[in-house]
Amino acid sequence: MNRLTLFLALAAMLLGVALTNKATAADDARPNIVVVMADDVGLGDIAHYYREYTDSEPPLETPNFDALAAQGMWFTDAHSPTALCSPTRYSMISGNYTYRSYAPWGIWQTFRKSPFEPNQATLASIAKDAGYATGFVGKWHLGGDFNKASGEGLYRGVDRGEELNVDLTKTVGGGPEFVGFDYAFNVPCGVQGPVYTMYENGVWYPFSDESEIIFLDDDTVLDPKFLTSKGSGMGDSMWNARRLNDILSSKVVDFIEANSGDEPFLVYFCSPAVHVPWTPPATFDGEQVAGSTPTPHMDMIRELDLQIGRIVKALKGAGEYENTLFIFTSDNGGLFTNPKQHGHDASGLFNGFKNSPLEGGHRVPFIVTWPAKIEAGTSTDELIVAHDIVATVADIVGATVPEDEVMDSQSFLPILTAQPGAEGRDWLLLQAGANHEVLFRKGDWKLIMQSNPKQEVFEPIALFNIAETPFEPADANLIDDPSEQERVAAMLKEYLALRASPDRTTPVIAP
Repeated sequence: MNRLTLFLALAAMLLGVALTNKATAADDARPNIVVVMADDVGLGDIAHYYREYTDSEPPLETPNFDALAAQGMWFTDAHSPTALCSPTRYSMISGNYTYRSYAPWGIWQTFRKSPFEPNQATLASIAKDAGYATGFVGKWHLGGDFNKASGEGLYRGVDRGEELNVDLTKTVGGGPEFVGFDYAFNVPCGVQGPVYTMYENGVWYPFSDESEIIFLDDDTVLDPKFLTSKGSGMGDSMWNARRLNDILSSKVVDFIEANSGDEPFLVYFCSPAVHVPWTPPATFDGEQVAGSTPTPHMDMIRELDLQIGRIVKALKGAGEYENTLFIFTSDNGGLFTNPKQHGHDASGLFNGFKNSPLEGGHRVPFIVTWPAKIEAGTSTDELIVAHDIVATVADIVGATVPEDEVMDSQSFLPILTAQPGAEGRDWLLLQAGANHEVLFRKGDWKLIMQSNPKQEVFEPIALFNIAETPFEPADANLIDDPSEQERVAAMLKEYLALRASPDRTTPVIAP
Protein backbone atom coordinates (compact mmCIF):
# COMPACT_ATOMS: atom_id res chain seq x y z
CA MET A 1 0.00 0.00 0.00
CA ASN A 2 1.56 3.36 -1.05
CA ARG A 3 1.50 6.43 1.11
CA LEU A 4 -1.38 8.08 -0.76
CA THR A 5 -3.53 4.97 -0.50
CA LEU A 6 -2.69 4.66 3.19
CA PHE A 7 -3.53 8.33 3.77
CA LEU A 8 -6.89 8.00 2.00
CA ALA A 9 -7.72 4.85 3.95
CA LEU A 10 -6.88 6.54 7.25
CA ALA A 11 -8.87 9.62 6.28
CA ALA A 12 -11.88 7.49 5.36
CA MET A 13 -11.58 5.61 8.63
CA LEU A 14 -11.38 8.84 10.65
CA LEU A 15 -14.28 10.31 8.72
CA GLY A 16 -16.27 7.18 9.42
CA VAL A 17 -15.48 7.47 13.12
CA ALA A 18 -16.54 11.13 13.08
CA LEU A 19 -19.82 10.29 11.36
CA THR A 20 -20.45 7.45 13.77
CA ASN A 21 -19.80 9.69 16.74
CA LYS A 22 -22.10 12.32 15.28
CA ALA A 23 -24.85 9.76 14.74
CA THR A 24 -24.36 8.37 18.23
CA ALA A 25 -24.62 11.85 19.70
CA ALA A 26 -27.86 12.42 17.82
CA ASP A 27 -29.16 9.04 18.91
CA ASP A 28 -28.35 9.84 22.53
CA ALA A 29 -30.01 13.30 22.46
CA ARG A 30 -33.30 12.97 24.27
CA PRO A 31 -36.02 14.68 22.26
CA ASN A 32 -38.44 17.28 23.44
CA ILE A 33 -41.98 15.91 23.44
CA VAL A 34 -45.10 17.81 22.36
CA VAL A 35 -48.42 16.00 22.57
CA VAL A 36 -51.50 17.75 21.17
CA MET A 37 -54.93 16.25 21.74
CA ALA A 38 -57.81 18.02 20.05
CA ASP A 39 -61.45 17.87 21.09
CA ASP A 40 -63.95 16.07 18.83
CA VAL A 41 -61.79 15.94 15.70
CA GLY A 42 -62.53 13.06 13.36
CA LEU A 43 -60.60 11.52 10.51
CA GLY A 44 -62.62 13.45 7.95
CA ASP A 45 -61.75 16.76 9.60
CA ILE A 46 -58.11 16.48 8.49
CA ALA A 47 -57.64 17.02 4.75
CA HIS A 48 -54.86 14.43 4.49
CA TYR A 49 -57.08 11.73 5.97
CA TYR A 50 -60.14 12.92 4.07
CA ARG A 51 -58.36 12.36 0.79
CA GLU A 52 -57.15 8.96 1.94
CA TYR A 53 -60.57 7.62 2.93
CA THR A 54 -62.93 9.35 0.50
CA ASP A 55 -60.67 9.53 -2.57
CA SER A 56 -62.00 13.05 -3.16
CA GLU A 57 -61.08 16.63 -2.41
CA PRO A 58 -61.97 17.89 1.09
CA PRO A 59 -64.36 20.80 1.65
CA LEU A 60 -61.59 22.62 3.55
CA GLU A 61 -57.82 22.48 3.57
CA THR A 62 -55.66 21.84 6.66
CA PRO A 63 -52.17 22.72 5.42
CA ASN A 64 -50.41 22.53 8.78
CA PHE A 65 -51.80 19.08 9.55
CA ASP A 66 -50.97 17.94 6.04
CA ALA A 67 -47.41 19.23 6.47
CA LEU A 68 -47.04 17.13 9.62
CA ALA A 69 -48.24 14.04 7.77
CA ALA A 70 -45.77 14.75 4.96
CA GLN A 71 -42.89 15.27 7.39
CA GLY A 72 -43.54 12.26 9.62
CA MET A 73 -45.69 9.17 10.09
CA TRP A 74 -49.46 8.92 10.13
CA PHE A 75 -51.43 5.99 11.52
CA THR A 76 -54.48 4.50 9.81
CA ASP A 77 -55.64 2.26 12.68
CA ALA A 78 -55.23 4.44 15.78
CA HIS A 79 -57.97 4.71 18.39
CA SER A 80 -58.96 6.88 21.31
CA PRO A 81 -59.40 4.88 24.55
CA THR A 82 -63.09 5.79 24.55
CA ALA A 83 -65.56 7.51 22.25
CA LEU A 84 -65.98 10.32 24.78
CA CYS A 85 -63.85 13.08 26.21
CA SER A 86 -63.30 12.74 29.95
CA PRO A 87 -62.52 9.01 30.27
CA THR A 88 -60.07 9.29 27.36
CA ARG A 89 -58.26 12.05 29.25
CA TYR A 90 -57.75 9.75 32.24
CA SER A 91 -56.18 7.06 30.05
CA MET A 92 -53.98 9.52 28.19
CA ILE A 93 -52.27 10.57 31.42
CA SER A 94 -52.31 7.28 33.36
CA GLY A 95 -51.67 4.75 30.59
CA ASN A 96 -54.48 2.65 32.07
CA TYR A 97 -57.75 1.46 30.62
CA THR A 98 -60.65 3.51 31.96
CA TYR A 99 -62.11 0.64 33.98
CA ARG A 100 -59.16 0.93 36.38
CA SER A 101 -60.47 4.34 37.46
CA TYR A 102 -63.12 4.76 40.17
CA ALA A 103 -65.16 6.54 37.46
CA PRO A 104 -64.74 4.52 34.25
CA TRP A 105 -67.27 6.63 32.33
CA GLY A 106 -65.54 9.90 33.14
CA ILE A 107 -65.16 12.79 35.58
CA TRP A 108 -67.64 15.26 34.17
CA GLN A 109 -68.07 17.70 37.05
CA THR A 110 -65.56 20.41 37.89
CA PHE A 111 -65.66 19.67 41.62
CA ARG A 112 -65.54 15.89 41.56
CA LYS A 113 -62.64 13.97 43.06
CA SER A 114 -59.70 13.35 40.73
CA PRO A 115 -59.37 9.83 39.28
CA PHE A 116 -55.62 9.84 39.95
CA GLU A 117 -54.13 8.33 43.09
CA PRO A 118 -51.40 10.11 45.08
CA ASN A 119 -47.94 9.53 43.59
CA GLN A 120 -49.38 7.58 40.66
CA ALA A 121 -47.05 7.26 37.67
CA THR A 122 -48.27 9.47 34.85
CA LEU A 123 -47.19 10.80 31.48
CA ALA A 124 -45.85 13.86 33.31
CA SER A 125 -44.19 12.21 36.30
CA ILE A 126 -42.32 9.74 34.08
CA ALA A 127 -40.82 12.57 32.03
CA LYS A 128 -40.21 14.75 35.08
CA ASP A 129 -38.31 11.99 36.88
CA ALA A 130 -36.11 11.71 33.78
CA GLY A 131 -35.14 15.37 34.01
CA TYR A 132 -37.73 16.89 31.67
CA ALA A 133 -39.49 20.19 32.29
CA THR A 134 -43.18 19.32 32.09
CA GLY A 135 -46.16 21.46 31.18
CA PHE A 136 -49.90 21.07 30.71
CA VAL A 137 -52.04 23.54 28.80
CA GLY A 138 -55.72 23.34 27.93
CA LYS A 139 -58.86 21.43 28.77
CA TRP A 140 -58.63 19.32 31.94
CA HIS A 141 -62.09 17.77 32.55
CA LEU A 142 -60.80 15.44 35.26
CA GLY A 143 -62.26 17.08 38.36
CA GLY A 144 -60.41 19.00 40.99
CA ASP A 145 -60.26 20.22 44.56
CA PHE A 146 -61.61 23.63 45.52
CA ASN A 147 -62.17 24.92 49.04
CA LYS A 148 -65.60 25.88 50.20
CA ALA A 149 -66.05 29.64 50.34
CA SER A 150 -67.12 29.23 53.95
CA GLY A 151 -63.76 27.62 54.75
CA GLU A 152 -65.24 24.30 55.85
CA GLY A 153 -63.23 21.91 53.68
CA LEU A 154 -63.49 20.84 50.04
CA TYR A 155 -66.51 21.65 47.92
CA ARG A 156 -68.01 18.58 46.22
CA GLY A 157 -71.36 19.99 45.19
CA VAL A 158 -73.03 20.84 41.90
CA ASP A 159 -71.28 22.95 39.28
CA ARG A 160 -74.23 24.55 37.49
CA GLY A 161 -75.78 26.60 40.25
CA GLU A 162 -75.64 30.24 41.28
CA GLU A 163 -73.64 31.56 44.26
CA LEU A 164 -72.08 28.18 44.99
CA ASN A 165 -70.31 27.72 48.30
CA VAL A 166 -66.96 27.43 46.58
CA ASP A 167 -63.81 29.52 46.32
CA LEU A 168 -63.06 29.71 42.59
CA THR A 169 -59.98 31.90 42.96
CA LYS A 170 -57.67 28.90 43.30
CA THR A 171 -57.48 25.12 43.14
CA VAL A 172 -56.01 23.18 46.04
CA GLY A 173 -55.65 19.72 44.46
CA GLY A 174 -56.69 17.39 41.71
CA GLY A 175 -55.35 19.44 38.81
CA PRO A 176 -52.46 18.89 36.38
CA GLU A 177 -49.88 20.34 38.77
CA PHE A 178 -50.67 17.48 41.16
CA VAL A 179 -49.87 14.66 38.69
CA GLY A 180 -46.36 15.71 37.69
CA PHE A 181 -46.69 18.84 35.58
CA ASP A 182 -44.27 21.58 36.63
CA TYR A 183 -46.40 24.17 34.86
CA ALA A 184 -50.15 24.15 34.37
CA PHE A 185 -52.50 26.47 32.52
CA ASN A 186 -55.85 24.75 32.47
CA VAL A 187 -59.52 25.27 31.85
CA PRO A 188 -61.63 22.94 34.05
CA CYS A 189 -64.07 21.93 31.29
CA GLY A 190 -62.61 23.42 28.16
CA VAL A 191 -64.74 25.79 26.15
CA GLN A 192 -68.10 24.34 27.18
CA GLY A 193 -68.16 24.80 30.96
CA PRO A 194 -69.39 25.06 33.53
CA VAL A 195 -67.23 26.39 35.29
CA TYR A 196 -66.08 29.19 32.94
CA THR A 197 -62.64 30.04 34.37
CA MET A 198 -58.93 29.61 33.57
CA TYR A 199 -56.15 28.76 36.05
CA GLU A 200 -52.38 29.20 35.91
CA ASN A 201 -50.56 26.97 38.39
CA GLY A 202 -53.76 26.67 40.38
CA VAL A 203 -54.53 30.39 40.58
CA TRP A 204 -57.47 31.99 38.76
CA TYR A 205 -56.26 33.70 35.55
CA PRO A 206 -58.69 36.52 34.70
CA PHE A 207 -59.56 37.30 31.09
CA SER A 208 -59.00 41.00 31.78
CA ASP A 209 -58.43 43.55 34.53
CA GLU A 210 -62.20 44.03 34.62
CA SER A 211 -62.91 40.36 35.33
CA GLU A 212 -64.83 39.19 38.36
CA ILE A 213 -66.36 35.82 39.17
CA ILE A 214 -70.11 35.95 38.65
CA PHE A 215 -72.99 33.73 37.61
CA LEU A 216 -73.00 33.53 33.82
CA ASP A 217 -76.28 33.12 31.97
CA ASP A 218 -77.78 34.57 28.80
CA ASP A 219 -78.19 37.95 30.50
CA THR A 220 -74.73 38.27 32.03
CA VAL A 221 -72.37 36.55 29.57
CA LEU A 222 -70.67 38.68 26.91
CA ASP A 223 -72.34 36.65 24.16
CA PRO A 224 -75.02 33.95 24.70
CA LYS A 225 -73.20 31.88 22.07
CA PHE A 226 -70.43 31.32 24.65
CA LEU A 227 -72.75 29.09 26.72
CA THR A 228 -73.48 25.55 25.55
CA SER A 229 -76.10 22.94 26.35
CA LYS A 230 -74.08 22.34 29.53
CA GLY A 231 -75.84 25.44 30.79
CA SER A 232 -75.21 28.47 32.90
CA GLY A 233 -72.69 28.50 35.71
CA MET A 234 -70.17 30.45 37.70
CA GLY A 235 -67.30 31.97 35.78
CA ASP A 236 -65.25 34.92 34.61
CA SER A 237 -67.45 37.91 33.79
CA MET A 238 -65.27 38.54 30.71
CA TRP A 239 -65.35 34.91 29.50
CA ASN A 240 -64.80 34.96 25.75
CA ALA A 241 -64.89 31.68 23.83
CA ARG A 242 -63.54 33.40 20.71
CA ARG A 243 -60.31 34.29 22.52
CA LEU A 244 -59.79 31.04 24.41
CA ASN A 245 -57.80 29.06 21.83
CA ASP A 246 -55.55 32.03 21.12
CA ILE A 247 -54.73 32.35 24.83
CA LEU A 248 -54.10 28.63 25.30
CA SER A 249 -51.91 28.09 22.24
CA SER A 250 -49.94 31.23 23.20
CA LYS A 251 -49.24 29.62 26.59
CA VAL A 252 -47.88 26.54 24.78
CA VAL A 253 -45.55 28.79 22.80
CA ASP A 254 -44.48 30.58 25.98
CA PHE A 255 -43.66 27.23 27.61
CA ILE A 256 -41.60 26.11 24.60
CA GLU A 257 -39.64 29.35 24.48
CA ALA A 258 -39.05 29.39 28.25
CA ASN A 259 -37.78 25.81 28.34
CA SER A 260 -35.77 25.53 25.14
CA GLY A 261 -32.11 24.92 25.78
CA ASP A 262 -29.91 22.23 27.27
CA GLU A 263 -32.58 20.18 29.08
CA PRO A 264 -35.55 18.64 27.26
CA PHE A 265 -39.20 19.45 27.87
CA LEU A 266 -42.59 17.77 27.55
CA VAL A 267 -45.75 19.77 26.99
CA TYR A 268 -49.23 18.24 26.74
CA PHE A 269 -51.69 20.57 25.01
CA CYS A 270 -55.39 19.69 25.16
CA SER A 271 -56.97 22.13 22.74
CA PRO A 272 -60.71 22.75 23.26
CA ALA A 273 -61.18 22.95 19.47
CA VAL A 274 -63.42 21.86 17.84
CA HIS A 275 -65.96 21.22 20.62
CA VAL A 276 -69.13 23.30 20.63
CA PRO A 277 -69.85 26.16 20.93
CA TRP A 278 -68.40 26.94 17.53
CA THR A 279 -67.19 30.49 18.08
CA PRO A 280 -64.44 31.13 15.53
CA PRO A 281 -62.41 34.33 15.91
CA ALA A 282 -62.28 36.85 13.09
CA THR A 283 -58.59 36.13 12.55
CA PHE A 284 -55.78 33.99 13.96
CA ASP A 285 -52.15 34.96 13.39
CA GLY A 286 -53.24 37.25 10.59
CA GLU A 287 -55.33 34.63 8.77
CA GLN A 288 -59.09 34.92 8.36
CA VAL A 289 -61.03 32.32 10.31
CA ALA A 290 -64.69 33.25 10.82
CA GLY A 291 -66.50 32.92 7.50
CA SER A 292 -63.49 31.42 5.72
CA THR A 293 -65.23 28.04 5.29
CA PRO A 294 -68.83 26.99 4.63
CA THR A 295 -69.70 26.43 8.33
CA PRO A 296 -68.64 27.60 11.82
CA HIS A 297 -67.63 23.99 12.57
CA MET A 298 -65.19 24.00 9.69
CA ASP A 299 -64.02 27.47 10.72
CA MET A 300 -62.98 25.93 14.05
CA ILE A 301 -61.07 23.19 12.25
CA ARG A 302 -59.24 25.92 10.36
CA GLU A 303 -58.40 27.65 13.65
CA LEU A 304 -57.10 24.37 15.09
CA ASP A 305 -54.89 23.94 12.02
CA LEU A 306 -53.51 27.43 12.63
CA GLN A 307 -52.84 26.53 16.28
CA ILE A 308 -50.69 23.65 15.04
CA GLY A 309 -48.87 26.00 12.71
CA ARG A 310 -48.19 28.41 15.58
CA ILE A 311 -46.67 25.68 17.76
CA VAL A 312 -44.51 24.25 14.96
CA LYS A 313 -43.28 27.75 14.15
CA ALA A 314 -42.30 28.23 17.81
CA LEU A 315 -40.37 24.96 17.82
CA LYS A 316 -38.51 25.91 14.66
CA GLY A 317 -37.84 29.40 15.95
CA ALA A 318 -36.31 27.96 19.11
CA GLY A 319 -34.18 25.55 17.10
CA GLU A 320 -35.95 22.58 18.68
CA TYR A 321 -38.08 21.15 15.88
CA GLU A 322 -35.59 18.64 14.47
CA ASN A 323 -35.26 16.89 17.83
CA THR A 324 -38.87 17.14 18.98
CA LEU A 325 -41.30 14.23 19.02
CA PHE A 326 -44.57 15.89 18.01
CA ILE A 327 -47.78 13.86 18.36
CA PHE A 328 -51.26 14.92 17.30
CA THR A 329 -54.47 13.03 18.01
CA SER A 330 -58.06 13.53 19.20
CA ASP A 331 -59.98 12.56 22.35
CA ASN A 332 -62.65 10.76 20.31
CA GLY A 333 -64.14 10.64 16.85
CA GLY A 334 -65.66 13.55 15.01
CA LEU A 335 -68.89 15.37 15.69
CA PHE A 336 -71.93 14.40 13.66
CA THR A 337 -72.34 16.51 10.58
CA ASN A 338 -74.53 15.95 7.56
CA PRO A 339 -72.14 14.58 4.91
CA LYS A 340 -74.50 15.83 2.20
CA GLN A 341 -74.13 19.40 3.41
CA HIS A 342 -71.06 21.16 2.01
CA GLY A 343 -69.45 17.77 1.34
CA HIS A 344 -68.14 17.43 4.88
CA ASP A 345 -68.02 14.06 6.65
CA ALA A 346 -66.21 14.35 9.99
CA SER A 347 -65.80 10.56 10.19
CA GLY A 348 -64.26 10.18 6.75
CA LEU A 349 -66.86 7.61 5.58
CA PHE A 350 -66.51 5.47 8.72
CA ASN A 351 -69.89 4.75 10.27
CA GLY A 352 -70.57 6.43 13.59
CA PHE A 353 -69.24 9.53 15.29
CA LYS A 354 -68.41 10.78 18.80
CA ASN A 355 -70.13 8.62 21.48
CA SER A 356 -70.63 5.70 19.10
CA PRO A 357 -69.13 2.18 19.38
CA LEU A 358 -68.69 2.16 15.60
CA GLU A 359 -65.32 3.09 14.08
CA GLY A 360 -66.24 6.72 13.57
CA GLY A 361 -66.59 7.10 17.32
CA HIS A 362 -63.07 6.07 18.27
CA ARG A 363 -60.84 5.70 15.20
CA VAL A 364 -58.94 8.97 15.27
CA PRO A 365 -56.27 10.90 13.37
CA PHE A 366 -52.81 10.17 14.75
CA ILE A 367 -49.77 11.90 13.27
CA VAL A 368 -46.20 11.79 14.62
CA THR A 369 -43.15 13.77 13.51
CA TRP A 370 -39.59 13.58 14.79
CA PRO A 371 -37.29 14.70 11.95
CA ALA A 372 -34.17 13.34 13.65
CA LYS A 373 -35.66 9.82 13.80
CA ILE A 374 -38.82 9.28 11.76
CA GLU A 375 -38.70 8.90 8.00
CA ALA A 376 -40.79 11.58 6.33
CA GLY A 377 -43.93 10.71 4.40
CA THR A 378 -44.50 7.30 5.98
CA SER A 379 -47.66 5.62 7.21
CA THR A 380 -48.52 2.48 9.12
CA ASP A 381 -51.53 0.21 9.46
CA GLU A 382 -50.38 -1.08 12.86
CA LEU A 383 -53.03 -1.06 15.58
CA ILE A 384 -52.46 1.34 18.49
CA VAL A 385 -54.49 3.19 21.13
CA ALA A 386 -53.71 6.80 21.99
CA HIS A 387 -52.74 6.11 25.60
CA ASP A 388 -49.83 4.06 24.25
CA ILE A 389 -48.15 7.48 24.25
CA VAL A 390 -47.36 7.02 27.96
CA ALA A 391 -45.27 3.87 27.45
CA THR A 392 -43.69 5.39 24.35
CA VAL A 393 -42.51 8.38 26.37
CA ALA A 394 -41.18 6.04 29.07
CA ASP A 395 -39.35 4.09 26.34
CA ILE A 396 -37.79 7.26 24.95
CA VAL A 397 -36.60 8.64 28.31
CA GLY A 398 -35.37 5.25 29.56
CA ALA A 399 -37.74 5.06 32.52
CA THR A 400 -38.51 2.11 34.75
CA VAL A 401 -42.16 2.03 35.81
CA PRO A 402 -43.52 -0.11 38.68
CA GLU A 403 -45.34 -3.23 37.55
CA ASP A 404 -48.66 -2.00 38.95
CA GLU A 405 -48.49 1.36 37.14
CA VAL A 406 -49.18 2.32 33.49
CA MET A 407 -50.70 -1.13 33.09
CA ASP A 408 -52.26 -0.90 29.65
CA SER A 409 -49.87 1.18 27.56
CA GLN A 410 -47.55 -0.29 24.93
CA SER A 411 -44.66 1.59 23.34
CA PHE A 412 -44.88 2.25 19.61
CA LEU A 413 -41.35 3.67 19.45
CA PRO A 414 -40.15 0.63 17.43
CA ILE A 415 -42.81 1.44 14.83
CA LEU A 416 -41.79 5.09 14.65
CA THR A 417 -38.13 4.24 14.16
CA ALA A 418 -38.82 1.37 11.73
CA GLN A 419 -37.11 -1.27 13.82
CA PRO A 420 -37.14 -4.71 12.15
CA GLY A 421 -40.18 -6.75 13.19
CA ALA A 422 -41.88 -3.80 14.91
CA GLU A 423 -45.58 -4.49 15.40
CA GLY A 424 -48.56 -2.83 16.96
CA ARG A 425 -51.13 -4.42 19.19
CA ASP A 426 -52.88 -7.74 18.72
CA TRP A 427 -55.96 -6.59 20.61
CA LEU A 428 -57.62 -3.63 22.36
CA LEU A 429 -60.27 -3.04 25.00
CA LEU A 430 -62.25 0.11 24.27
CA GLN A 431 -65.35 1.95 25.46
CA ALA A 432 -68.00 3.86 23.58
CA GLY A 433 -70.03 6.55 25.32
CA ALA A 434 -73.28 7.50 27.00
CA ASN A 435 -75.05 4.26 26.04
CA HIS A 436 -72.34 2.25 27.86
CA GLU A 437 -71.20 -0.04 25.06
CA VAL A 438 -67.79 -1.68 25.41
CA LEU A 439 -65.61 -3.11 22.64
CA PHE A 440 -63.06 -5.84 22.08
CA ARG A 441 -60.86 -5.56 19.00
CA LYS A 442 -58.79 -8.67 18.27
CA GLY A 443 -56.92 -8.81 15.00
CA ASP A 444 -59.38 -8.00 12.25
CA TRP A 445 -62.41 -8.72 14.43
CA LYS A 446 -64.39 -6.36 16.62
CA LEU A 447 -67.01 -7.38 19.16
CA ILE A 448 -69.37 -4.75 20.58
CA MET A 449 -71.09 -5.51 23.88
CA GLN A 450 -73.91 -3.71 25.65
CA SER A 451 -72.95 -2.94 29.22
CA ASN A 452 -74.53 -0.78 31.91
CA PRO A 453 -73.30 2.19 34.01
CA LYS A 454 -71.65 -0.08 36.58
CA GLN A 455 -70.30 -2.40 33.88
CA GLU A 456 -71.91 -5.44 35.43
CA VAL A 457 -73.30 -6.99 32.23
CA PHE A 458 -71.72 -7.58 28.83
CA GLU A 459 -74.15 -8.66 26.11
CA PRO A 460 -72.75 -9.10 22.58
CA ILE A 461 -74.70 -6.94 20.14
CA ALA A 462 -72.44 -6.61 17.08
CA LEU A 463 -69.55 -8.39 15.37
CA PHE A 464 -67.61 -6.91 12.46
CA ASN A 465 -64.68 -8.01 10.35
CA ILE A 466 -62.86 -4.69 10.17
CA ALA A 467 -60.53 -5.83 7.40
CA GLU A 468 -63.41 -6.74 5.09
CA THR A 469 -65.96 -4.11 6.10
CA PRO A 470 -64.06 -1.24 7.76
CA PHE A 471 -66.95 1.21 7.39
CA GLU A 472 -69.31 -1.13 9.29
CA PRO A 473 -72.54 -0.92 7.31
CA ALA A 474 -75.49 -2.40 9.18
CA ASP A 475 -75.70 -5.44 6.91
CA ALA A 476 -72.08 -6.33 7.79
CA ASN A 477 -72.99 -7.05 11.42
CA LEU A 478 -72.36 -10.80 11.84
CA ILE A 479 -73.64 -11.14 15.40
CA ASP A 480 -76.50 -13.44 14.33
CA ASP A 481 -74.54 -15.37 11.72
CA PRO A 482 -74.64 -19.04 12.78
CA SER A 483 -71.12 -19.62 11.47
CA GLU A 484 -69.72 -16.94 13.81
CA GLN A 485 -71.30 -17.99 17.12
CA GLU A 486 -68.19 -19.85 18.22
CA ARG A 487 -66.11 -16.73 17.57
CA VAL A 488 -68.56 -14.53 19.49
CA ALA A 489 -68.47 -16.87 22.48
CA ALA A 490 -64.67 -17.10 22.44
CA MET A 491 -64.18 -13.35 22.18
CA LEU A 492 -66.66 -12.68 24.96
CA LYS A 493 -64.93 -15.20 27.21
CA GLU A 494 -61.52 -13.68 26.53
CA TYR A 495 -62.79 -10.15 27.08
CA LEU A 496 -64.35 -11.04 30.44
CA ALA A 497 -61.16 -12.78 31.55
CA LEU A 498 -59.07 -9.74 30.66
CA ARG A 499 -61.46 -7.39 32.45
CA ALA A 500 -61.55 -9.54 35.58
CA SER A 501 -57.80 -9.92 35.86
CA PRO A 502 -55.90 -7.48 38.11
CA ASP A 503 -52.77 -8.05 36.01
CA ARG A 504 -51.30 -5.60 33.53
CA THR A 505 -52.17 -6.15 29.87
CA THR A 506 -48.87 -4.90 28.40
CA PRO A 507 -45.20 -5.66 29.06
CA VAL A 508 -43.53 -4.11 32.09
CA ILE A 509 -41.91 -0.78 31.18
CA ALA A 510 -38.16 -0.86 31.71
CA PRO A 511 -35.11 0.46 29.79
